[in-house]
Amino acid sequence: MFAAENGVKGDPRLEAISEAIRVIPHFPKQGIMFQDITTLLLNHKVFKHTVDIFVDRYKNMDISVVAGIEARGFMFGPSIALAIGAKFVPLRKPGKLPGEVIYEAYELEYGEDCLEMHIGAVQQGEKAVVIDDLVATGGTLSAAIKLLERMGAEVVECACVIGLPEVKGQSRLDGKPLYILVEPREIENCC
Repeated sequence: MFAAENGVKGDPRLEAISEAIRVIPHFPKQGIMFQDITTLLLNHKVFKHTVDIFVDRYKNMDISVVAGIEARGFMFGPSIALAIGAKFVPLRKPGKLPGEVIYEAYELEYGEDCLEMHIGAVQQGEKAVVIDDLVATGGTLSAAIKLLERMGAEVVECACVIGLPEVKGQSRLDGKPLYILVEPREIENCC
């Protein structure tokens, strides 16, 4: 569900968030319209708006775990976790966590990848939300859900800054709600 459909319709923060995202045509390959959130991070007010909308949504849901997907989920997740009194759990690419890990492989539009999480990072029954910058196919979010649930956490929702209006990956989330702030931006008269 889009934030505009759930209590923040007409909120000027959503327009500011959308406008702060830079679109880079044909990156990393031909035909991709890359949604660059680094420009959103450069604007401290818009960055704060982004975090605040997520915090407002999750602050009264008894969330004890905010799991961020490498790497852009790390940019929003810790701030959200601190604001709602939850711990931040990084979900990383293979070989980047120093301790004992569990992993989940998943398919991308253009190949395969894997996410890892430290064993013991979450406890049985903890309520979790998964944070990332963008959802397209849902493969990464699905892997995150599986990792957390294998350790006994209850994934309450997945949340992304950007998502396609007809998120193809929704069916891959095993019925978990998906909360999205804005749709991808497009460049007029591009390419």
